[in-house]
Amino acid sequence: MDFRAASGSSVVAVGAGTVVEAGWGGAYGNNIVLRMADGTYTQYGHLSSIGVSVGQSVSSGQQIGLSGSTGNSTGPHLHFEARTTPDYGSDMDPVAYLRSHGLNV
Repeated sequence: MDFRAASGSSVVAVGAGTVVEAGWGGAYGNNIVLRMADGTYTQYGHLSSIGVSVGQSVSSGQQIGLSGSTGNSTGPHLHFEARTTPDYGSDMDPVAYLRSHGLNV
């Protein structure tokens, strides 16, 4: 799911978790993947800046990076995914996921 965001906007963790990937993610550009406390995974892509490192614990609402337009992107935005595993193809409904974590989208 893509969210319009000016380049350099704060990107925060949806919930508490651990960073399992932080770096270049091919088409996703600068990319962060978190393993959430409930065992699901969230991905934040096309970032201009990454502010966390693999193995780091993050809290809900903590800034983890800045939005951008890296990778296969036509303009600044945040690409967000929720997954059952860290792998591509295990996507969950991102709107339902965000709402279940108290976010109104």
